[in-house]
Amino acid sequence: MLLAKFILHLNMQVASCFLLSSSEPDWVSVTLGVFVCQGCSLIHRSIESLSQVKSVLQDTFEDKEVEFITSMGNEAAKAKYEQLAPPFYHRPSHTDCRILREQWIRAKYERQEFIHIEKQEPYSAGYREGFLWKRGRDNGQFLSRKFILSERERALKYFNKHDAREPKAIMRIETLNATFQPAKIGNPCGLQITYLRDNSTRNIFVYHEDSKEMVDWFTAIRAARFHYQKVAFPGANDEDLVPRLTRNFMKEGFMEKTGPRHTEGFKKRWFTMDDRRLMYFKDPLDAYARGEVFIGSKENRYTVVAGLPPSIQGYHWKYGITIGTPDRKFLFACETEAEQKDWIAAFQRVVNRPMMPQEYAVEAYFKHKP
Repeated sequence: MLLAKFILHLNMQVASCFLLSSSEPDWVSVTLGVFVCQGCSLIHRSIESLSQVKSVLQDTFEDKEVEFITSMGNEAAKAKYEQLAPPFYHRPSHTDCRILREQWIRAKYERQEFIHIEKQEPYSAGYREGFLWKRGRDNGQFLSRKFILSERERALKYFNKHDAREPKAIMRIETLNATFQPAKIGNPCGLQITYLRDNSTRNIFVYHEDSKEMVDWFTAIRAARFHYQKVAFPGANDEDLVPRLTRNFMKEGFMEKTGPRHTEGFKKRWFTMDDRRLMYFKDPLDAYARGEVFIGSKENRYTVVAGLPPSIQGYHWKYGITIGTPDRKFLFACETEAEQKDWIAAFQRVVNRPMMPQEYAVEAYFKHKP
């Protein structure tokens, strides 16, 4: 047993978590032959029929288990179970929500979706139709709504009535984004979908009781955007397109803000940093932002510094942030120093990144926006 534990420990030193590339794969699935981190081990344990997990450092192992693990290992298992995974299928990280990580594990091992070449999953078909629970814009109630995703029409649509012929909204695939927001929405399968309407961001919040169904919708949106971008950017590699399919927000949370004249009192607002768009809302689940701020690069005279000008009054939270643009300064205040540092770090990542050619058109829109 000591030799077996030594071999397992040696394998652990050169392995990483099969799912998340974690540096601490302290657990191993003796039925699949892969090392996993603690977070993934909890998901594996919840699928008892699929995976039996043991602690590398605390459990004992039979010789046949050691032989199987050393014969398989993470790289061999990846080559087997992910060989046909489509590029648009999201490979989760440790920051992703549980249902994304769980469905990735189930897709690989339980359903073996990425092994059989003759099998095409419905999320790859370019068309999806079904019902999701959608939060009402005005009353906040979740009601069942019909959704249709059509790659051919380059749109995601939803209908207020099940038998309605005309959609309530048409969301163009080219501006579509989807990100799981279980805590914000209050449901483990909560998905926030955003799109541009008249160049302003519109939010809708949906969920489905079945986690696989919700992840399949998410994956179908990514597939549609992937195929759209393959046409829009014919010379781009898959590696260049995949990061553009969907994105998580860089930072969200409450801050205080004042108006353009800096004489108004500061008001508490919910802020969302979506790439170069900083949006603020009265409530985190508002459909529309109260305002948006474009944040460019330092080469274009955008700056971010800690603190507020000494003459400023009317704020309650004392940890200020000043964002400078070519036209004006935006003033914010955070409740804690930790939040201030996190927001400044997020702003700096954007300011330090050179602007892309297409972003200049967005900047011009914001400059001329009333």
